[in-house]
Amino acid sequence: MATIEKFEDLEAWKLSREITKDVYRLCKNELFARDYGLRDQICRASVSIMSNIAEGFERDGGKEFINFLSIAKGSAGEVRAQLYIAFDQNYISESEFDHIYKKVIQNSRVIAGLINYLKQSGVKGIKYKQST
Repeated sequence: MATIEKFEDLEAWKLSREITKDVYRLCKNELFARDYGLRDQICRASVSIMSNIAEGFERDGGKEFINFLSIAKGSAGEVRAQLYIAFDQNYISESEFDHIYKKVIQNSRVIAGLINYLKQSGVKGIKYKQST
């Protein structure tokens, strides 16, 4: 497997960036924009996915990265739950719901795969490498 040198190269981060762009676009809908609580929460949750992937990667520790990936995966679940609320309140259409929901499910799977890879690989992270 090729070495990933920056978080922007991670598929999980790229997907979370797309999700965040989609969520922010949806939140500009007039009805959605008026529901300040839901709008702010779904935006924060989508940002949390990409931010936790980036922060965990930059910490340079395998266990820390896994922990941050787990938080990111939890935030993906939060986005899915909030999409249901937005759909149930008629803030978004069924096609908009389906489009983002599928991306979030895919992202959760990619994050889970990365977590499993890190657990099985024994990679501890670059901060544990000996200085030469």
